[in-house]
This record gives sequence, C-alpha cells and structure tokens, in this order.
Amino acid sequence: MAGNLELLSGVIARAKAENRAALVGYLPAGFPTVDDGVRAVTAMIEGGCDIVEVGLPHSDPVLDGPVIQTADDIALRGGVRIADVIDTVRRAHEATGAPVLCMTYWNPVDRYGTERFAADLAAAGGAGCILPDLPVEESEVWRKAAEQHGLATVFVVAPSSRDDRLAKITAAGSGFVYAASLMGVTGTRESVGREAEDLVSRTRAVTELPVCVGLGVSNARQAAEVARFADGVIVGSAFAKRLLDAPDLESGLAAVRTLAGELAEGVRKRA
Repeated sequence: MAGNLELLSGVIARAKAENRAALVGYLPAGFPTVDDGVRAVTAMIEGGCDIVEVGLPHSDPVLDGPVIQTADDIALRGGVRIADVIDTVRRAHEATGAPVLCMTYWNPVDRYGTERFAADLAAAGGAGCILPDLPVEESEVWRKAAEQHGLATVFVVAPSSRDDRLAKITAAGSGFVYAASLMGVTGTRESVGREAEDLVSRTRAVTELPVCVGLGVSNARQAAEVARFADGVIVGSAFAKRLLDAPDLESGLAAVRTLAGELAEGVRKRA
C-alpha cells in the first residue's frame, strides 16, 4: 500500500489556492494515553488543522522544549511503543481523511528497520516522516524506502543553514520543508522573529517545495504573522500545553479544538 504523499501535497496546494497558509498541528503519540492521544490528534483536525504530525516520543529529544519533553515523558512512562505510534497515525487518518505525518528522531527508525518502518507507516495511511536529526548525507537508505512507499521525507532547516546547505537539504526532501523559526528548541514564544521570514525567503530561492514554519507559534496573531510569508504554520507545544493544563481530558480536548479553530482563523488572516 502506498502512503499519502500526494494527499499531503494536495492539501498544501489547496490552502495556497485559497490564498492562505496550511495549518499543521503536532502532538506526540501516547499522550496522555494511546487512545486519548488519538482523540487529541483527531480534535486538532476537527478544530481546523489541515495536517497533523504525530510525534514518536523519545527519551533524549534534541529539538523539543520542556512542554513537549513533559508530554513525551508521560507517553514513555505509559509504555508507548512504535506500534502505538503507527496505530495512532492509522486511526487519526481513518477518522479524518487528513494527511498524517510521523515526526521522529532517526535512532528508533533505524532500530525498527528502515524498510519495515516505511512499509508499516505507508500501510497505516501515513503521509511521510519529519526527521530532524537525520543528516541528508546519511539519508539515502531512508529516502529510497520512503519513495518506494509513497512517503514524504521532510527535512528541517534552520536560520544557521547557509544557502548552499539549504540547496542540498531541499534537493533531497519531498512534501515540504520544515523551517525552524529560530535557533533553539520547541516552545511558545512572544514573537516568532525576523529570522523566520529571512529563512523562508532563502529556502524558496533554492527549492519549489512548500516551506512550513515551526517553533514558537502559539496563538492566532502569531499564526497570521507567519502565514504572511510561509506556506504552512506548524504548532505543537501550544496544543500539548492545553492538554497538560486542563483539569480533565474532556476539557483538554475542548481546549485543543478551540485553539485549532483560533489558529485556523489566524492563517486565513495573513497579518
């Protein structure tokens, strides 16, 4: 069974045709439990997210800030496994029809088996993988498996990436480019900063892939700000924080839906 790379590309293209950015939500699988995590991811889409990223919880994340680390820790303590992550992708896609990606560090994929992971993710209806710590020079085995199974390979670029490096990374990627808005880890911030707009401009100069911006966006105003210059707006920590701060699950799911709706309005305003 082929994955949903074409669905992913189509959703981003449709958002562009509507003169807006796509809204991309992120939550780790298994948080707060596997079943409740599926409900949370589904709630993001029901609230207004066009695309979702399901994180594979990791004990030593290099890109994730304290909120996502806390969510990952809850998932890991709950015994989440790679099979649960893939099952979350499957159930979220089946429930909504939306493109669902897996965001993961490379080591779990390598240990699981590259071909096996790609095949299982595609069979679950996954749209692709975001691999923040996989060097493009070492990515050929994964990229071949992903291409064979119809999956996107999304690489992360940062403000520190030089133009020649941007060209090399984006040439190897597919689906979209994940532009980290600043140097640092995930988390909500007061402003996204000028570095993000500059990075998107430099990235677009070397690729025709859509460029989606993540790290730091937490409210409708910031979503509108980023939507003005990016093809997609990625939000993760703000969703996880709504669940962490809620007095109970149902309140948390309602808060996730509400936030998704607010952000969806934001990406349509293009401040």
